[in-house]
Amino acid sequence: MVARWLALAAASVLASCASQPATDWPTYGHDPGGQRFAPLTQITPANVASLRVAWTYHMRPAAAAESGRFAGSEVTPLVVDGLMYVTTPYRRVVALDPNTGSEVWTYEVPGHGQPSLRGVEYWPGTSAIPARILFGTRDGRLIALDARSGRPAAGFGVDGIVDLKSPAVMGEGAAKSADSYQNYGLTSPPIVHRNVIITGSATQEFPPLGVSGAVRGWDVVTGALLWTFHSVPLPGQPGHETWEGDSARGRSGVNVWGFMTVDSERGIAYLPFAAPTWDRYGGDRKGANLFGTSLVAVDALTGKYLWHFQVVHHDIWDNDLQAAPVLFDVRKQGRSVPAVAIVSKNGLLFMLDRRTGEPIHPIEERPMPASDVPNEQTWPTQPFPVRPPPLARNSFQRDEIATLTPQLQAFCQSFVTKNQMRSGGPYLPVGYNAVTINFPGLQGGANWGGASFDPQRGYLFINTLDMGQVTSLVDSDGPLPVARGPVSGRFYEASSRLMCQQPPWGRLTAVDVHSGEIVWQSVLGVSDNLPAEIQRTGRPNVGGSIATAAGLVFIGATDDNRFRAFDAGSGRELWTAKLDAAAHATPITYLGKGGKQFVVVTATGGSFLGSPVAGDSIVAFALP
Repeated sequence: MVARWLALAAASVLASCASQPATDWPTYGHDPGGQRFAPLTQITPANVASLRVAWTYHMRPAAAAESGRFAGSEVTPLVVDGLMYVTTPYRRVVALDPNTGSEVWTYEVPGHGQPSLRGVEYWPGTSAIPARILFGTRDGRLIALDARSGRPAAGFGVDGIVDLKSPAVMGEGAAKSADSYQNYGLTSPPIVHRNVIITGSATQEFPPLGVSGAVRGWDVVTGALLWTFHSVPLPGQPGHETWEGDSARGRSGVNVWGFMTVDSERGIAYLPFAAPTWDRYGGDRKGANLFGTSLVAVDALTGKYLWHFQVVHHDIWDNDLQAAPVLFDVRKQGRSVPAVAIVSKNGLLFMLDRRTGEPIHPIEERPMPASDVPNEQTWPTQPFPVRPPPLARNSFQRDEIATLTPQLQAFCQSFVTKNQMRSGGPYLPVGYNAVTINFPGLQGGANWGGASFDPQRGYLFINTLDMGQVTSLVDSDGPLPVARGPVSGRFYEASSRLMCQQPPWGRLTAVDVHSGEIVWQSVLGVSDNLPAEIQRTGRPNVGGSIATAAGLVFIGATDDNRFRAFDAGSGRELWTAKLDAAAHATPITYLGKGGKQFVVVTATGGSFLGSPVAGDSIVAFALP
């Protein structure tokens, strides 16, 4: 058994060393470190305005199309060795010809679980084992397919499927009811390092006790479990003492529902963890609550803990980490330092030495206000980077009410006054029987779209939104208070979807990682229902950007149904295409047959931003 393991590991190492062409897009972040940077130069700032639709793939199969119903998708396709791999919300995984968008093979997921709607992972295989496509499902299965044929991968689990819902993660008693199983699944792709598939999970947000958010490593050949990292530390493990009393036992949340990255050279995996459940009240979990809302570094082959950085102590603001940690090198005092950057819903950008977790640029703990909610004990301080400054709004005062139109101003003033809303600076606790305006709101700040990186300039590109949350905590019939919000729970006029604070409401920011300073900020998005002269407000957005060697940044994300290209050096918007639906996804770019560069984005609408699900398209653009 040991000899077989060593042989498989050695073969996997050799396979992983034979890297895919840089002109492909072989993993969600383009590279394991998540830079989302393509070394392509055919499409340039000078010719990008000439981009046209090259092909469109409609994800709905014929039977679903007849029903007239759309389903939203946030998928980022992969392109490897002449095939494009896509998950669809119609329980299918599809391989396409990346030059034409035509189907090559399809795989229908058995049962009722959708495949992860943000995409798949690719493993290049070995001399003896063909390449594989790996993905999770919303009902908690890990599936491996032969990359060329789409058939279940031989020898992996049972008919290519591993059930992730083991008693160890489903909670004490592990009641195998349909309801409990719905609380565990995968919404984002796993990541592969050598012979190990690393999986996170989507768990419940309420009730607070239930399925575990532990991260696990699996054998890419057999599907056997290799290791488990307990995101809520067990008794005797480092961090357990940050949970008062017995509050860690059975705690749900503290899960990686977003994206992980890997330092392939050092064999370190970076895990961005979400908040503990319940994420709006912590009176039943006093303490800092590790590893909630923390970036944790582990050995990718064994799951061994290496270091952590907690972005929010005792998180009661739902400030999940979920964006892919981005790996790059920083020039500091004449030397190169390997770094990792993380952004989250709080709109703050932290840069750390990826070997140790030590800050690249100074970070300070600042005192924060206390909560008036009974039994709640907010943490007295929170970490803030000295530079860069916050990338998104994190405070609000009444004199900042939007004045774009008299109607909007009147509504928002009445909204605030009628509900006696309170507001203030960052990390303002939600009030007890008092309506609170929080910035960033539950959607961010930055969300799972995270950042892309241009290594030529040393610039990180981060898209953010400013959509405040309006909430109060009130008593409930159960042991915990519940959150309620007047009208919509968002700080906007619902029918027009115009925000109640002065714009901009969405931005794209470039940060120089070497200095830690903001280079430029551009407004991201327009409000089509305003007069033309004031439409450039920025818009709520979810999804990410990509960067290219030609000096372009491509991004969809906004709820105004646009796909855009910006100049990487100046932030000037160079090109805009109107889509049939919002592109709440991260695009890709690659070279197709004959050396033609394509840029591809998914546009279906439909996300927690409230965009209507209005399309089913994956759209490819190219020069004429």
